[in-house]
Amino acid sequence: MKPKTISIIMPVYNEAKTLAKIIDKVQNIKLFSLKKEIIIVNDASKDNSEEIILKMIKKYSNISYFKHSKNQGKGAAVRTGLKHFKGDLVVIQDGDLEYDPRELRKLVLPILNNEYSVVYGSRVIGKISGFKISSHYYGNLFLSFITRLLYGQNITDMETCYKMMTRKVAESLNLNSNKFDIEPEITAKIIKKGYHIKEIPITYNSRSFEEGKKIGWKDGLKALYVLCKYRILE
Repeated sequence: MKPKTISIIMPVYNEAKTLAKIIDKVQNIKLFSLKKEIIIVNDASKDNSEEIILKMIKKYSNISYFKHSKNQGKGAAVRTGLKHFKGDLVVIQDGDLEYDPRELRKLVLPILNNEYSVVYGSRVIGKISGFKISSHYYGNLFLSFITRLLYGQNITDMETCYKMMTRKVAESLNLNSNKFDIEPEITAKIIKKGYHIKEIPITYNSRSFEEGKKIGWKDGLKALYVLCKYRILE
């Protein structure tokens, strides 16, 4: 059956400066015949993100909103979104402006054409602009190399936010991670279930820590641990 709806999960933590803009961008992009459901999960933001979210809910009727009482991490926010999504497809969209929602049109085509069940947007084979954090870039290359080594798939950007998949795939993952280690867990479990991940080049506008970048070197070490752990565990 051809997909009719797509759920876009947006984890949010202190993204008041960009939140309204990214929601508008997501709403304005046409994903062919797919109807969009936007699921915003506020991970106990300390700024006025919630105020902006409530305004956007009044503006758009296709937004579902969930809120954590305390900050738990991106993984926990993604898992909350996955508990409530209703679409035939699902993808993650950060609440900043690093990822351009127009790229989602490229990601969805291989699934609509019934060629793949999972599609990633790869920054490594695409175009990266903005503030380049060398430790992040080379750390991602290293983690993607380890992914290829352990799991036998040619993945160039394991850490990408843009992970799109069918409902069947998403519901099979049984995710546990609460922090940024959600990224390697998703990838590891998708591959172990026998799915081939199609990568599509995307553009990426990197931001600095001053602009709100949150992931650090400790998250890289945790990602390495998670990749090794799920190579052994189910």
